[in-house]
Amino acid sequence: MPKIAWSLFALAALALLASGCGPAEESFARADVSGRQIRVVTTIGMISDIVENVGGERVEVTGLMGPGIDPHVYKASEGDVIRLAEADVVFYNGLHLEAKMADVFARMRGRVPAVAVGEAVPRAQRLAPAAFAGAYDPHVWFDVRLWMRAVERARDGLIDLDPAHAAEYRANARRYLAELETLDDYVREQASRVPRAQAVLITAHDAFNYFGRAYGFEVRGLQGISTATEAGAGDVQDLAEFIAGREIRAIFVESSVSPRMIQAVQEAVRARGFDVAIGGQLFSDAMGDPGTPEGTYVGMVRHNVDTIVAGLLGDERA
Repeated sequence: MPKIAWSLFALAALALLASGCGPAEESFARADVSGRQIRVVTTIGMISDIVENVGGERVEVTGLMGPGIDPHVYKASEGDVIRLAEADVVFYNGLHLEAKMADVFARMRGRVPAVAVGEAVPRAQRLAPAAFAGAYDPHVWFDVRLWMRAVERARDGLIDLDPAHAAEYRANARRYLAELETLDDYVREQASRVPRAQAVLITAHDAFNYFGRAYGFEVRGLQGISTATEAGAGDVQDLAEFIAGREIRAIFVESSVSPRMIQAVQEAVRARGFDVAIGGQLFSDAMGDPGTPEGTYVGMVRHNVDTIVAGLLGDERA
């Protein structure tokens, strides 16, 4: 479609999405993408990384949420809606991670293909904490083997859109999945170094439950599954009592969550006569800066497990 036509389409889509008007079943003919790069829009960096690895040179990826951005409270801007409307396909996590964008995704239905890669995880393998209002925990990328399902869903989404290059997408996915199998082995090896009594992971919000289940850690978060849930003074005191009672060596801040509340927990623990360290910064809902090791999914996961192990062992051997 010519650039001017795409711009007009985007503006029309913006007005439509903003108003919520128009029948949900209305659809536009998909463009033939076999002779050009596919315009892909993603939400979080972990999904951008999947699409770039599987799509290779066939895709041009625009990520909406960069380093330090919290997807739980992120709201789509006018520019985001235009980018979504101009995309050939959108990949997002689903499972209520991008909660503030739910209306935008719903109104896109039938106009731009949208693929929820996190929902490729079978229901039986999803976590459904009682405190999360009957919904599933969306942080599935912290179990590397579960995240491989997201890779397969993205691969299939690209093939559906661009079957002429199916062999390329399958080959790229096989290579990336093999890399993730190696990553999973590495995380298990590192995690096994922490004695069971010390394998307690405490962070700003409850994002690491899949990690805990897969790799043998007890997990506590000051806030709930979503950072939209506020922690109160009672939550701080309860967590401090737990840390002091168990003599846990380290707690961790997150790159996409203010460190203020974790620092308050640290002070509350000290008031109980025990000194807990802040063991470092973990990447939870966002990856690191582009061009750094932590700016890739593999590098982010390696950084996290290395930081956790070093902090909990109380030394620099990790």
